[in-house]
Amino acid sequence: MKKTLRISFILNIIIFVFVVIATIFMFTGFKFMKTNSPLLTKSNIEMFKFFTVDSNILMGIVSLVFLIYDYMFLKGMIKKIPKLVYILKLTATVGVSLTFLTTVFYLAPFAGGDFLEYFKNSNLFFHLFVPVLSIITFIFFEKTDNLSMKSVLIGIIPMVIYAIFYLVNVLVHIKNGKVDFVYDWYLFAKGGKSSIIFVFIFMILITYLISYVLWLLNRSKLNVKE
Repeated sequence: MKKTLRISFILNIIIFVFVVIATIFMFTGFKFMKTNSPLLTKSNIEMFKFFTVDSNILMGIVSLVFLIYDYMFLKGMIKKIPKLVYILKLTATVGVSLTFLTTVFYLAPFAGGDFLEYFKNSNLFFHLFVPVLSIITFIFFEKTDNLSMKSVLIGIIPMVIYAIFYLVNVLVHIKNGKVDFVYDWYLFAKGGKSSIIFVFIFMILITYLISYVLWLLNRSKLNVKE
């Protein structure tokens, strides 16, 4: 177990640093890659309207907490990492996994713009590096048998909260059956009111599936052995 948690410790440091860097880049509007359009990027506090940003920052915070517990365990200061910390890690991993999958299978190919535009500057970290590293870390290096099926439901709570916010925001800004991009930045309401209701239900189901699969894989034999 110590071998895997050493790797977990290192990966959580990398994830935390990546989140900090990406957050600073987006907050300040700093760009290190050429881009044709500022897709899903907003500077200052407006950036927090994106689930991408919120889920990644949650992952950054949880990774910091996890690496602290990794350190205490490796130093013999505690006998085991608390169940709550694993539940938080599952929840955060679900969030960034949803971000990654939504970007790859919906936003980049269908929402408009060049596919690679969604993986530039701060979004290179938010849409790719942090989600992929988080999934790898949770599945392969943070095995636990303490999480019950209830944890799967807990894992979707952040997305449900965000989905309610997004749904209400869209519904109160519908005019003549349409919603301005300012209020529908993920273009979920392109088909009108019925479209956003369908997407709301669909996203909850998909998020639950992601949470269940991550829970299942964490408990599987995929974890790196001593």
